[in-house]
Amino acid sequence: MGKGIFITVEGPEGAGKTTILKIVASELKEKGYPVIYTREPGGIPIAEKIREIILDKSNIEMDPKTEALLYAAARRQHLVEKIIPEINKGKIVLCDRFIDASIVYQGYARGIGMDPVYLINEFAVDHVMPDLTVYFDIQPEIGLKRIQQHRETEVNRLDLEGVQFHRKVREGYKLLLRKYPERIKELDADRPLEEVKKDTEKMIMDYLQKRSFLVK
Repeated sequence: MGKGIFITVEGPEGAGKTTILKIVASELKEKGYPVIYTREPGGIPIAEKIREIILDKSNIEMDPKTEALLYAAARRQHLVEKIIPEINKGKIVLCDRFIDASIVYQGYARGIGMDPVYLINEFAVDHVMPDLTVYFDIQPEIGLKRIQQHRETEVNRLDLEGVQFHRKVREGYKLLLRKYPERIKELDADRPLEEVKKDTEKMIMDYLQKRSFLVK
């Protein structure tokens, strides 16, 4: 790919990653960095329509493999239509979730298997992986409580899963942390927003400096 950088954030429901990533993206733009914020599933019209199907609370009968394939389809379109073109332009793409979410949610928590879900997504992403992934860690009970307290935010089908499902999600992320320690970096998300935001921005800035990515 081009000279840009691809950074993702991951974490269980209620970790605060979406709120913080939007703030960090805005602050990096103010500093002159060519930042693009996007999300998964979504980011472009086709993928946003698939998102509506996946997260619709009425689709409780959805089969886990159907869910995994829909995520992969949305990811493929998002990748070729937005992520790769922006990276090729030299942009910093900050993405709220990517392939790790599917491996954890559908592969581990749904019980399909992490390897089969990885293979589905390997076909979809064509070996394009994040340069850096920031993982927001939080106990599921705390994350779900946050969601209950902020009902004005989007509450989706995954939020309605039982706490045991969300414990499996966290376990899955911990497995990926051990498997990809060079790419995935962990932050404690059970702290005041400003502290987590500050550490997130520092982690991203340290990586940009490591890659000698300078504001033009």
